[in-house]
Amino acid sequence: MSRATSHQSQTRQSTAGFTLIEVMIVVVIIAILAAIGFPSYQDYVRRGNRSSAEQIIMEIASKQGQYILDARAYTDIIGAGTNGLNIANRDNWTCTTTSAQPQCSNSYYTLAVTVDNTATPPTFSMRATAIGNQVADGYLTYTSTGAKTRMVSGVDKGW
Repeated sequence: MSRATSHQSQTRQSTAGFTLIEVMIVVVIIAILAAIGFPSYQDYVRRGNRSSAEQIIMEIASKQGQYILDARAYTDIIGAGTNGLNIANRDNWTCTTTSAQPQCSNSYYTLAVTVDNTATPPTFSMRATAIGNQVADGYLTYTSTGAKTRMVSGVDKGW
């Protein structure tokens, strides 16, 4: 009996743990899941950054609509300042306070505003150009007529 007990305890000791093949299979499965999941995660992050750009574009457009009612012209001063839209720096966006280079920017987009008050009626347009890791997302445009585009490799992908 002691011999059988001794044999069972040896068998238990030798089967405890994982074999190299089992560990390799788990590593391969994790690698496959990561290969599938990481691009989806990157796309999700890009969409979130795009949403932030769209939000600031719409905020600027709304303030431009209010500004033209008061001043009968659009302004290219986005940030706080004399005759500006007073868009506060927020969510990692920094907006200029002069018309020398009217823009807002963060780590993912540079948003430029162009105003033409000599046209009848006056017009403005905005273009958010993707930078850094966001570059695959193309650029966003918005005009005073409400036209919105997202151009990726020459194709309008829509907002």
